[in-house]
Amino acid sequence: MLGDLQVGGPLLAVRFTELEENGWVLIVRATAKLLKLVGRQSAGDGERGTTLLGQWYATALFWRPRVVLLVNESTLLPVLMPLAPAATLPVRVADEVATVLRAHRAPQAFVDAEVGRMRDCRLGVTVNRSVVGVMVEFARLAEIYRAEPHPDLLGLALRLATTPCSPLYGRNISPDRELAAVLSAATAA
Repeated sequence: MLGDLQVGGPLLAVRFTELEENGWVLIVRATAKLLKLVGRQSAGDGERGTTLLGQWYATALFWRPRVVLLVNESTLLPVLMPLAPAATLPVRVADEVATVLRAHRAPQAFVDAEVGRMRDCRLGVTVNRSVVGVMVEFARLAEIYRAEPHPDLLGLALRLATTPCSPLYGRNISPDRELAAVLSAATAA
């Protein structure tokens, strides 16, 4: 049962039952250019979220139409979503993350648990330069990979997830494999 799940390792070393007693919050660490478009910062530098995968990082891609690139801090999993309307971005993040998790064949119980912990989305400034560097590389690759003016954002995110990332070399090499390892550990416990 998911409520008693203990996920090992530094990534998710927390009991799900402990999170159920606290308020649920998703922290999105946004670049200055994205915060300027969205219009508000509501998370402090030291604030930590309660989502199972941890914090997400985000930046704006100035395509037509504009797109937001999200990257998970722990797995480096990329998510692409429309920016417009910018004011509703925090409300829409959970659904977009769920769509990408399902596309990676995450168990529905895991997706539901993650989305359930994303009820309150707070935006803050970036604090992890390594993740920002990966996000910059994903943005460059996304620009190269997109073939048409209105690309399939889910397909593009799935393609980016197969990219080897140096922070993952010691573990699972690419975000899709890192997510699979996390999901395997979560369902085995």
